[in-house]
Amino acid sequence: MKDRGKLVIWPAYIDKTKSRKDGRIVSRKTSVQSPTITEINQAAAKLGLNPEVEADKAYPKSWWEAKGRVLIDNTAPKTHHCRRICAAIKEMRS
Repeated sequence: MKDRGKLVIWPAYIDKTKSRKDGRIVSRKTSVQSPTITEINQAAAKLGLNPEVEADKAYPKSWWEAKGRVLIDNTAPKTHHCRRICAAIKEMRS
């Protein structure tokens, strides 16, 4: 399997405009407004997580929107990585 040893990061996981029901897994305070896979990729690369972008994928809860996903190394829990990626995106945007 191609994804073995990787974590999937969907933009919905860290999107401030999404509810928990819609897929957000970090708090609104931590999350960012409308993240793109490019921003997630740059933040993950900056954190040394060896990101791989799959731009043609669609989040299962919103299958009609193909926003893509980013695969990163599985070195810690997913929520920990999402919080670090959010912090890096906020830093890049400011």
